[in-house]
Amino acid sequence: MQYLILIAGFILLIKGADFFVDGSSGLAKRLKVPTMVIGLTVVAMGTSLPETAVSVSASIAGKNDLSISNAVGSNLFNLMIVCGVCAIIAPMTIKRSTLKKEFPFSLIAAAALLCFGVVGSQVNRLEGAVLLILFVLFLVYTVVAAKRSRKSDLTEEVDSKIMEMWKCWFYIVLGGAAIAFGGRFVVNSSSEIARSFGISENVIGLTIVALGTSLPELFTSIVAAKKGETDMALGNVIGSNIFNILFVLGIAATISPVSFLFNNLVDTIALIAMTILTMIFCATKLKLVRWEGALMAAAYTGYIIYITMR
Repeated sequence: MQYLILIAGFILLIKGADFFVDGSSGLAKRLKVPTMVIGLTVVAMGTSLPETAVSVSASIAGKNDLSISNAVGSNLFNLMIVCGVCAIIAPMTIKRSTLKKEFPFSLIAAAALLCFGVVGSQVNRLEGAVLLILFVLFLVYTVVAAKRSRKSDLTEEVDSKIMEMWKCWFYIVLGGAAIAFGGRFVVNSSSEIARSFGISENVIGLTIVALGTSLPELFTSIVAAKKGETDMALGNVIGSNIFNILFVLGIAATISPVSFLFNNLVDTIALIAMTILTMIFCATKLKLVRWEGALMAAAYTGYIIYITMR
């Protein structure tokens, strides 16, 4: 039975990602904004719903010790596996503005988390509020960028072949729901299968659950890359990483202070280092090519081996 649920979960993830990307791409064309902007906002927030649900629920229950591990672990997966796999499927062209603005902003978010955690061994309510303020600033910047892009395209007419607005949102909502349910089915069934083989809860939490909350980003970005929407794929990763730290951890810490353990320190430093590495790769000829994607995936594999053994 669990194997059937697992298969059903993957089907929902694949088809949901297909609808979600088509709807998001259509929305970008309808609104006359770059797909990167849609990736940074609508797609990133939609695919980060699992992390939000896990962290907020745990915070309300006062059991949010693993909130930082969940967010930072998901960000590492997004950066190294999602970006890496997308680059292997189709080399990703990087815009210079992305290197100058979006990437540094995600680096600032990780650095802010590191500073807050080191200072008091936790992220308190005030620091959580600061993270939320940074998130609002990020949204304002994204909206302003979208308006500038629209202003430059005012003379263009909307192509009649572009998906209708209602259909764009219908695809986004339908795809998002399928992704959410598919992710839950995969996590729950995988956990039950792993337990039946005698795998420990700790290993399940560090691997299957961490992977499960990042499956929406993975499938959505892979589908986007295959459809040639590399901007959306990259925007989804960067936007999700910013969203996970500034909004998810921000709101969790505002509800209840989040503990910052030594392992969190190591993981956050690893996230910063891997973000810088990815930026260096992207700066090389403004492309993320297959061998770089493979190296990123290999680096993440090494990280997983480390966290399983520590």
